[in-house]
Amino acid sequence: MGRINQVAVVGAGTMGSQIALQTAYSGRYDVNLVDSSPEQLARARAQNERLARRAAEKGRLTAEQAEAALARIQSGTELAAGLADADLVIEAIFEDLEAKRALWKEMGERARPDAVLATNSSTIVISRLADLVPRPERCCNLHFFHPVTVLELCEVVRGPRTDDETVRIAMEFVRSIGRVPVLITKEIHGFVVNRILLAALDEAFHLLEGGYASVEDIDVAVKKGLNWPMGPFELLDFSGLDVFHGIWEDRAGQEGGAGAPATLAEKVRRGELGRKTGRGFYEYATA
Repeated sequence: MGRINQVAVVGAGTMGSQIALQTAYSGRYDVNLVDSSPEQLARARAQNERLARRAAEKGRLTAEQAEAALARIQSGTELAAGLADADLVIEAIFEDLEAKRALWKEMGERARPDAVLATNSSTIVISRLADLVPRPERCCNLHFFHPVTVLELCEVVRGPRTDDETVRIAMEFVRSIGRVPVLITKEIHGFVVNRILLAALDEAFHLLEGGYASVEDIDVAVKKGLNWPMGPFELLDFSGLDVFHGIWEDRAGQEGGAGAPATLAEKVRRGELGRKTGRGFYEYATA
């Protein structure tokens, strides 16, 4: 198989639903969005309708193009039906290795033998999943960034058994939906962006916990001095403290060294996860 016509996205959370929408925006593909929860599929549809409407209002596409993109996305709860005709399957469920492995085993049984299978995981390398499917050479990471419809980057990560044709298909697919691929040619925890980001966050926590500067002043310094759109603690709140706590802990498990910083771990323990809970390093109004 050298062409992608039908795409399946498994997991209708924020990332999965936006990957489906960005794919549909291209006008090249029909998309099946699969999730075990009908309620989650309904939320994903509503979110994508808002995003498409806003994109049309801002002139990024016409109202007709927005409606056409939404019409290309079909949703359902049955994995077998969603994967039956898919040339490319992108798994986008939450960052839990055992949950992903259970799903990948089923994906290996349901997907077409020649389909390319990818995970959107930001930390779990494909070799930790590809052993569960019949053709590990057809597997790779496609790590999109939140929000997918805004941020252009996608890290394509080659596993030890990924073949050249799969890499070619993955890179061409990412370009075809208006995103910019970078190829990581050898597996490493966190890939490129998160490794560099974690190094910066490690230092931000060192400065905070050592009493050198406050959360607010560290954020201001980074925004004004490095021209980041958000400071490190604002970014943690935006992405979810629990998400980054998991990344730190997974890195420690894979590579050794320290786990999540103590301040971060304590906030996660208290349920202060950032914007989504109304409190993280800052406080937020909740609906």
